Amino acid sequence: MKITVVGASGLIGTRLSENLRRSGHEVMAASLSLGVDTVSGKGLEAAVAGTQVIVDVTNAASFGDSAALDFFKASTRNLLAAATEAGVRHYLALSVVGTPRLVESDYFRAKMVQENLIRASSRPYTILRSTQFYDFISGLIDTGADGDVFRLPPAFIRPVAASDVAALLAELAVGMPLDDIAEISGPEQFGIDETARIYLTANEDERQVVTDPSASYFGVELTEDALLPEAGARVAAKKLSDWLNQSMGE
Repeated sequence: MKITVVGASGLIGTRLSENLRRSGHEVMAASLSLGVDTVSGKGLEAAVAGTQVIVDVTNAASFGDSAALDFFKASTRNLLAAATEAGVRHYLALSVVGTPRLVESDYFRAKMVQENLIRASSRPYTILRSTQFYDFISGLIDTGADGDVFRLPPAFIRPVAASDVAALLAELAVGMPLDDIAEISGPEQFGIDETARIYLTANEDERQVVTDPSASYFGVELTEDALLPEAGARVAAKKLSDWLNQSMGE
């Protein structure tokens, strides 16, 4: 099967492409660094020619203002148009758990627009919403930086390994379109503040985390369960402690 991975140079895209190739599929790797610009459409027609499946794991370069919305609108419309022209049988996209509950944020409003464009298209589709990646915990902690401490909310998250997300995307890519949303999360539940303490301790970082229920998450004040998946989500295997041990050993 020929599968086009859009965003193939990123955290998920590189792992996904490797998984698919190991399974014997023909992978067309598409990304800005490889000459494919989904916003302008440059290189897109060639990237999807003859492909049966498009997997969209692109992401906006900026999380604020209107930049994310502009990106996802243009990119998704161009990808869907190219998919229709090429007769693509399955459009699979990666999104974020909690997106409909976080639309006060510029970024999550943009992700909601992306999802809505996909659902409204004529393409058979699957949308996989994932919880926060372990790899992005450090960035999440930095959003709460306040002098020498981090102010973070106690809202719950179930962080997940990027490798587990890529593995499920590879599985979904070769299956029938769900025409629906699937979700994946990690096996453990922590407060964001608790996650930060675990991460900082593991990295021998002595800076303190202050629990602040009013601290925002990308511009949104969180309810306790806003970032948790719905019942029926796939539960991945790798624990945070396993990931930390592995990442510190690299």
